[in-house]
Amino acid sequence: MSDSPGPPSATDALRFAFGTLTVLPVRVTRWDRETARGGMLCAPLAGLVVGLAAGALGGALLLLGGGPLLAAVATAAVPAALTRGLHLDGLADTADGLGSGRPAEDALRIMKQSDIGPFGVITLLFTLLAQVAVLAELYAAGWAYGAAGAAVAGVTARCALTLASRTGVPAARPEGLGAAVAGTVPARAALGCAALTAVLCAAAGAVSGPYGALHAGLAALLGLGTGELLLRHCRRRFGGVTGDVFGALAESAGLAALVALALG
Repeated sequence: MSDSPGPPSATDALRFAFGTLTVLPVRVTRWDRETARGGMLCAPLAGLVVGLAAGALGGALLLLGGGPLLAAVATAAVPAALTRGLHLDGLADTADGLGSGRPAEDALRIMKQSDIGPFGVITLLFTLLAQVAVLAELYAAGWAYGAAGAAVAGVTARCALTLASRTGVPAARPEGLGAAVAGTVPARAALGCAALTAVLCAAAGAVSGPYGALHAGLAALLGLGTGELLLRHCRRRFGGVTGDVFGALAESAGLAALVALALG
């Protein structure tokens, strides 16, 4: 990254978050570690926009008579489209790297290959099936439940990236998005972002009353905890984070939050 000309503005941070984590037509005007810090702190906001867009489409289809399953498929498709499938691709590549059982250097080389191996295919298949199954169950209870689930999953998924960008978490490679954002977010700020994410998710769950608020807040915390477990494993196996690992963390955290919403 180049030396920054001065403190980045809030607009710079938002541009970084939306320009790197979505395909929305947002131009990243600054590319330095200070801007990356602000951008990764804004990551949950990008997730909220993606989640709301997904929930809006699913809810509209349900209200038009499309049925819970169609609404669920559409809702699962929107985040993939708004990220060009990069997070799903990262999940598949990380699964191939972890499943190879090779040393870190060889596993990282496997992850950089353009093809997807059997571990990646299986992981993608069951991840998408689980997303659709949970969302269909939520939409069966009402469009508001499905839309809230999409929002909770989107925010939780991106907050997992904020936590993975905290100081003390190294990059596994000297290049790529992982290296650009690794270690940029102060640990205290990352934890504060996680707490705010849980509060926002609880607010979304309040559509079904106080129990729903508690349920959604706990679902977000469970999703973030799942992301932390995967992050710890990837650090042990690869020596740090990569762009693929970030994608895997987002998908895993978001799915875990959805599954938690479907339980109880």
